[in-house]
Amino acid sequence: GLAIAPRRPDTIYAIIESVGDAGGFFRSTDGGATWKSQNDYVASSPQYYHEIIADPIDPDRVYSLDTFLRVTEDGGKTFERLSWRYKHVDDHAMWIDPQNTDHLLVGCDGGIYESFDRGDHWRYAANLPITQYYRIAVDYDLPFYNVYGGTQDNNTQGGPSRTISANGIANRDWFTTLGGDGFEPAIDPTDPNIVYCQWQHGNLARYDKRSGEKIDIKPQPEDGEVHRWNWDSALIISPHDHQRLYFACQRIYRSDDRGDSWTAVSDDLSRNLDRNRLEVMGRVWGVDTVAKNRSTSFYGNVVALSESPVTEGVIYAGTDDGLIQVTRDGGETWSRHDKFKKVPELAYVSCLTASQHDEGTVFACFDAHKLDDLKPYVLRSDDHGNSWRDISGDLPERGTVYSLQQDHVDANLLFVGTEFGLFFTVDGGESWIQLKAGIPTIACRDLDIQRRENDVAIATFGRGFYILDDYAPLRGLSPEDLEQEVILFPVKDALLYVPSEDLGGRLKGSQGDAFYAVENPPFGAIVTYYLKDDLQSLEKMRQKAEKKQVEAEEQVYYPSWDELRAEDREHDPEIVLTVTDSAGKVVRRVAGKTSAGIHRVAWDLRYPAPNPIKLGGDGPRSPWASSPSGPLVAPGEYAVNLSRRVRGVETPLAGPVPVQVVPLDLNELRAADPAAVLAFQQEAADLQRAVLGAARLADAAQTRIDHLRAAVVATPAAGTDLLDRLDLIETELLDLQVVLDGDDTVSRRNEPTTPSLRGRVSRVVYGMNETTCAPTQTQRANLTVAAEQFAPLLAELTELSEVELTSIEDELEDLGAPYTPGRVPSWQK
Repeated sequence: GLAIAPRRPDTIYAIIESVGDAGGFFRSTDGGATWKSQNDYVASSPQYYHEIIADPIDPDRVYSLDTFLRVTEDGGKTFERLSWRYKHVDDHAMWIDPQNTDHLLVGCDGGIYESFDRGDHWRYAANLPITQYYRIAVDYDLPFYNVYGGTQDNNTQGGPSRTISANGIANRDWFTTLGGDGFEPAIDPTDPNIVYCQWQHGNLARYDKRSGEKIDIKPQPEDGEVHRWNWDSALIISPHDHQRLYFACQRIYRSDDRGDSWTAVSDDLSRNLDRNRLEVMGRVWGVDTVAKNRSTSFYGNVVALSESPVTEGVIYAGTDDGLIQVTRDGGETWSRHDKFKKVPELAYVSCLTASQHDEGTVFACFDAHKLDDLKPYVLRSDDHGNSWRDISGDLPERGTVYSLQQDHVDANLLFVGTEFGLFFTVDGGESWIQLKAGIPTIACRDLDIQRRENDVAIATFGRGFYILDDYAPLRGLSPEDLEQEVILFPVKDALLYVPSEDLGGRLKGSQGDAFYAVENPPFGAIVTYYLKDDLQSLEKMRQKAEKKQVEAEEQVYYPSWDELRAEDREHDPEIVLTVTDSAGKVVRRVAGKTSAGIHRVAWDLRYPAPNPIKLGGDGPRSPWASSPSGPLVAPGEYAVNLSRRVRGVETPLAGPVPVQVVPLDLNELRAADPAAVLAFQQEAADLQRAVLGAARLADAAQTRIDHLRAAVVATPAAGTDLLDRLDLIETELLDLQVVLDGDDTVSRRNEPTTPSLRGRVSRVVYGMNETTCAPTQTQRANLTVAAEQFAPLLAELTELSEVELTSIEDELEDLGAPYTPGRVPSWQK
């Protein structure tokens, strides 16, 4: 490491790792012409740290990035640790504020920390999703499964794939099962509370999520025996017995009692090479070579394990030195395979995945980047590993493959995680397509499939976890399918519940931007459809044709005025998803995207909102405002149809596809008769629709009165008696509005008033909007009062609007008054 003191640029510092006395911390005060040893200090893992940073102002102050951040105040003669209280270790990056050198930013294995007192206290940036996950595993918890992963120096962590909260998934939803670097986790498929997790070099524990207790279950060597554990040791639960574990160092151990006891089921399955006799950078190095084996895996061990889900005892093992070993009798005998087409010798076996469908089929991925080879290597064997064929297909030539998963329904649907992203194939590996929808270019180190939900969970090395929800539409997809005009895919069961707002608002609530939360998957029924071509307007069709003319160097003439007028008057093409109930009655219409490709649309399991139509934007909204919504549907069977509406013609395209709405039943006091609850909510919504409409009608009547008053003044022939009549009508209207909307004269002076009609109805509607309970007796009574109030009010308002105001408008029209809203002007030639 080198650093120049900005305020005294002839002062240069160097930190050097070397054998003997040549290493340590050095200083030059003459621009590097001469050097003086200040200290024999070097970083704890020099190949991992060894960067130094000079203070922008004080030339004698230098920071050393290390396991614990260190600083010298005397040019390197002495070093002290900065405070690490409540801060993660392993510091790798640092910024010092040039205007205020007490202000520090430090990047370490735990993320980013900030100090305003030169490292005495630290503030953590908890909103950066930058975790490096080596491995991933999913459980089968209900109602939502959890995702677990082993991290680079941030423990083994677990958290929900989704929550019932409108605040999404936040840091508070995550928990730690074991410390240290985390690697391959495994969760009991019958009990999601039992989690097996490990830290580097095979240190294995069984964690009970109910109690938070953990117990060490690492296999121990016999007397005189030595175990060679990988930094990232291979661990699996047998698909045939949830209490059976397989765990590997250079040999494989089996436990049939959740790790309480272990039995070796193999000898050394590696090549058993001495790593100190292997060439590094073209030669073999001696024992004093700097940091040669520090913080590295032991060499010669099993790093990939998979047991056939089809046949018990068929186990595949891959090693870090390029071997694949196979047993078909639970470990009694093993067959060794050491040569693979095009794969470099000694390439790391990054993944083995036994087929979900065929006993003899297994997939292998190789990582040769330590051999200076970044090509993807994905192989398949259909005879228990005796012969192999390359299925790397058209994967990018540069992009090591780390993990592979096979779909449990479609044998030809495979997913691979590579150095530069996630790819899938629907033809067994002949052609691969990258999945990019929201996932960055990042190393996808491990994959797992949650079979109940048809989700792919992805562990990335640097950007946390990603989940591709319900990939089922990819099954069986072929080029021939994509030649169809439209495909409406099956719809996954929709879970019916009411999202909670634990923070008093959606997503981050009022917690500020430093609060970390990620959106849940969309709520409701997720409809997936495919369009081969865009739905194009007349204008888009013309522009496309004109572009071809330009490319062909042809003349481009103006369309006719009738053609341009048709373009101006055309409504944009629409995709319409129509939801119907079991009786075929339309429940909801939802708009979809009109562009070519695969799209997803969420129906929120609600009927349309009863609110008046409002065109245009809503403008600024309060943080408590929510979009209008109708009542939740009752559980049961629904269907969705897809159609297009182009130039006034609606054409059915696909469907019906069934939609099953399933209650989550989290509410202990949920209604015994959901249909009766829905009937009450629809009754309330219908009354609210009429009441809100009446309020709009009253507002419109006031607008008419205001215009009519001005028109009377502007019409010489009009008598002032019309103004008196308008005053009487306005007073009547204002009295009705007091009943409808409340007494503003009293309420704006902060005094209590009797509930308004609209307030009563809205309280019932919104009070039922976020529950699956039956309506309370108070709500039923409130609705009854509102209905009894509304009937005579609506009659009076109708009389006022349609008779009294219309009469005055007719008189003013006969007198030739200027136009006012609502009147039809008369004229005779």
